[in-house]
Amino acid sequence: MARRPRPKLVSLTDAAAERVREIMDEQGAGYLRVGVKNGGCAGMEYVMDYVDEPEELDEIVEDNGVRIVVDSKAILFLLGSVVDFETTALHEKFVFRNPNQTDACGCGESVTIAPAVAEG
Repeated sequence: MARRPRPKLVSLTDAAAERVREIMDEQGAGYLRVGVKNGGCAGMEYVMDYVDEPEELDEIVEDNGVRIVVDSKAILFLLGSVVDFETTALHEKFVFRNPNQTDACGCGESVTIAPAVAEG
């Protein structure tokens, strides 16, 4: 029985990669760091930061010309996620499209995420 290909840990759309590169150039940072933290009414919030160096246990991914550092505690929560950058008449923001997300609060600030499970 053939195994399904493992999804990429985290990837960026073209729009997100372009905006991240702009911000990283302005700040002189080397990596985009993504993760999750406990908080909000749905239980978890996505976090993004720009850093010069990864932490010891972080996972490093390169996508669309951007070096992405994934917090080791967030790997199972973010597996297969795509980060996009949306621009509308009212806002510009990064958006996570996460196959592990099961719910979100009404205001969109927090989410419920089930950790990815290994296939047998």
